[in-house]
Amino acid sequence: MLPSRLLPIPHCPTAPAPSPTPTPPGGARSPSSVALRFGSPGGTGVRLRRRRGSAAVAMASDGRVERIASSIRAIPNFPKPGILFQDITTLLLDPQAFRDTTDLFVERYKDKSITVVAGVEARGFIFGPPIALAIGAKFVPIRKPKKLPGEVISEEYSLEYGTDKIEMHVGAVQPNDRVLIVDDLIATGGTLCAAAKLIERVGAKVVECACVIELPELKGRDKLGDLPVFVLVQADESV
Repeated sequence: MLPSRLLPIPHCPTAPAPSPTPTPPGGARSPSSVALRFGSPGGTGVRLRRRRGSAAVAMASDGRVERIASSIRAIPNFPKPGILFQDITTLLLDPQAFRDTTDLFVERYKDKSITVVAGVEARGFIFGPPIALAIGAKFVPIRKPKKLPGEVISEEYSLEYGTDKIEMHVGAVQPNDRVLIVDDLIATGGTLCAAAKLIERVGAKVVECACVIELPELKGRDKLGDLPVFVLVQADESV
């Protein structure tokens, strides 16, 4: 079943012709109506709805976006009351949904001359390496403090209470590199913003940030400014 409040988002200015949505693995059925958003990765577009049994108008007419969305579990009141946690570990238990996720990113970036895929700790380490291997780029981990040996460059960012920072090895990213930043989720945008600043400080270009899930209520795109963001699904942050 498609988790409550989880919205598959196709990303193609010109969507292909609709085709019937295949039945999800195991015979699971979609809710009576599913909201789909069409438009550019910048977040503009129109919102359409479909009823059960009708054709799903999506970028991936083979149903990949819906399969990804239906594999993500929503956990209410975790890690604290009022939060609806989007759990991607159930996506990882579904080999086809995991492959679909990687494939959609690879299809987007394979011809963009990406030289570095930078994965943000920790779930960026799950999705980043297969993307990097598929497009022929090197993978660079962006980690929490004191996790990387050797010389590092760091960037501090604000939290709701206090600050935190992320680090990257000196020399891992070069001035002429074209970088894709990968994480599982964009919420407030603080971590992605810090990662982008870290990469830009060494003279490299951030081509885009790629995330599986976005929590639009938290307005993370606003913090990122003009930096492009590409996501597969959107979800609500609150129960």
